[in-house]
Amino acid sequence: MNTSELIRSRRSVRTFDKKSIDADTLSDILKYAEKAENPFGIPISWKLLSTEKDGVSSPVIVGTDTFIAGKIKRTDHSEEAFGYSFEKVVLYAQSLGIGTTWIGGTMNRAVFEKAMQLGDDEAMPCVSPLGYPAAKMSVRESMMRKGIKADTRLGFSELFFDGDLSRPLSPEKAADLSLPLEMVRLSPSAVNKQPWRIAVDGNKVHFYEKRSGGYVDKTGWDVQKIDIGIAMYHFVCGLEEIKKAYDLTVNDPGISHDSNTSYIATYTLL
Repeated sequence: MNTSELIRSRRSVRTFDKKSIDADTLSDILKYAEKAENPFGIPISWKLLSTEKDGVSSPVIVGTDTFIAGKIKRTDHSEEAFGYSFEKVVLYAQSLGIGTTWIGGTMNRAVFEKAMQLGDDEAMPCVSPLGYPAAKMSVRESMMRKGIKADTRLGFSELFFDGDLSRPLSPEKAADLSLPLEMVRLSPSAVNKQPWRIAVDGNKVHFYEKRSGGYVDKTGWDVQKIDIGIAMYHFVCGLEEIKKAYDLTVNDPGISHDSNTSYIATYTLL
């Protein structure tokens, strides 16, 4: 599969078939993670964890006791960097037939953070189980997916805009960018909130975050910026598939937006 096919075919997996992943495959995933760079150049430390060895668990995961986790220094753009790199790992696992799901809250966080030896200036935003998907979802998983409408996404013209953030963009007007933007539209996000908004202005593609309440903690850490990082990686996957060169900058173009929206970064198409 190419990356766009992986993006289209992947779903979050919470019910696994109890089959162990062989040591070579787990080592391969960890080695890939350790090389999974992000455009902000912020390093991430990775570990494979298990229930037996580390005591880690999640009440929503059935059929596997293996997890991958990452930690990152708290600095500007850490959230986007983490989302970008972690999604690389998620899609790589998908290419190997390994199921994953992003977990940020439904876990014993203190145990995971202890296993990761988390420093005061570090964050462990999310973890993921690793395992082979079961033939059938658990009742709990089915209910969770239904509750957040996991299989639905906002429409193209609700997420992407022409020139600024007031004029909806159609797939026809997007032309060659319709594939990269569709990859963004299919991105996973916390509780399926889909916080990305994108303005296409000539050869510049501006990424914005449309915030929902309750996702920024008292330290200023913003979970939805992780989602933006995921969307940025999906966009790059689409650009690479259509063989479009690009450059990334952080230079606010001054486009008008509401108080719940924030500029993130700009891709310039070369």
